[in-house]
Amino acid sequence: MHDIRLIREDAAAFDTALARRGAAAASATLIALDEERRAVVTEAQTAQARRNEASKAIGAAKAQKRDDEAAALMAEVATLKEKLPALEARERELNDALNDALAALPNLPAADVPDGADETENVEVSRWGTPRSFDFEPQEHADFAPALGLDFEAAARISGSRFAVLRGGIARLHRALGQFMLDRQSDAGYSETAPPLLVRDDAAFGTGQLPKFHDDLFQTTDGRWLIPTAEVSLTNLVREQILDEAALPIRLTALTPCFRSEAGAAGRDTRGMIRQHQFEKVELVTIATPEQSEDEHLRMTGAAEAILQALSLPYRKMLLCTGDMGFAARKTFDLEVWLPGQNNYREISSISNCGDFQARRMAARFRAAGDAKGTRFLHTLNGSGLAVGRTLVAVLENYQEADGSVRVPQALIPYMGGIDTLVPA
Repeated sequence: MHDIRLIREDAAAFDTALARRGAAAASATLIALDEERRAVVTEAQTAQARRNEASKAIGAAKAQKRDDEAAALMAEVATLKEKLPALEARERELNDALNDALAALPNLPAADVPDGADETENVEVSRWGTPRSFDFEPQEHADFAPALGLDFEAAARISGSRFAVLRGGIARLHRALGQFMLDRQSDAGYSETAPPLLVRDDAAFGTGQLPKFHDDLFQTTDGRWLIPTAEVSLTNLVREQILDEAALPIRLTALTPCFRSEAGAAGRDTRGMIRQHQFEKVELVTIATPEQSEDEHLRMTGAAEAILQALSLPYRKMLLCTGDMGFAARKTFDLEVWLPGQNNYREISSISNCGDFQARRMAARFRAAGDAKGTRFLHTLNGSGLAVGRTLVAVLENYQEADGSVRVPQALIPYMGGIDTLVPA
């Protein structure tokens, strides 16, 4: 959400920043709506003041037997009484129009975000690890993992496409990955949290899923939304709150199911587990002051990288360009893990600093130390630490053997009860 006052102060800068996101200039429309709204507010306030003044004058006129004057004042009050509801209704209408227009605009990019139209213009920041050299042709997980207990056909009979059933050792490996990630992120200072999986409209609006991504969400019959990520629940824990600066930063983590209709990804990644309607993810969320958020962004990215390093999975870190960032983000790092079956790097974590964009939508503020009256908007950050299903894919493909078995990464063996290899049935 954007501040109309800041737009009025420097409309050209706002439009320039929007242009970097590939969005059309909007300041003129926004300012025109705001000016009309403020004019209506002023007119309503003037009318209300005159109504109060005239109402008082009626009594005085009556007391002094000035009947004609009293009658004229009463007629004026009656006219104002009829006019005020229309002005108030118009004010609400303009206020809603302005808020809807502001809510539809993406966050503005940070100054150090590279310009670009799409993912082809993202900038590689670093790489870690060397892709394994195989003495056989590595396969994609969808080709060899069914023999290990990955069942797409049963899932399709039950739920349709983009679902999976996991059985036996591969189900245990999936569970081990989630627990391992959650333990590591808790050790890294992120407080384990078990949040709701169903949220109301205002929560989904607060983190930017509504209204823009309405079609990408699943809705229940009572109007609630299944979370597409625990970011929604965790970030909204501070909605409509005023926090003390001393309590910040707040670092949270959760392992939850996530649900996405993937309406915006029709036809993409239809094979395997890369893009599912239901998946599990360990989410990281930080609530910080503006002064803390940049360091917290690097810290969160490091926490996600640490999981890949502990599992010895090669990856690269990408700084997303303006055209590839998410709606609510002002700066994003993607971690892309190496998948030998695809002979390509694929996104496994996206870590974003949203600045005060979400906090404005949630009315989430903090009070600086020594400031008894003033408040400022919080900064919010979120990222995957990591997506469990995609990490399972990465482990399967990077640790596969020629006979169809899969070695268990050393860090996961304690979580697997000592099992060090998954063997085809």
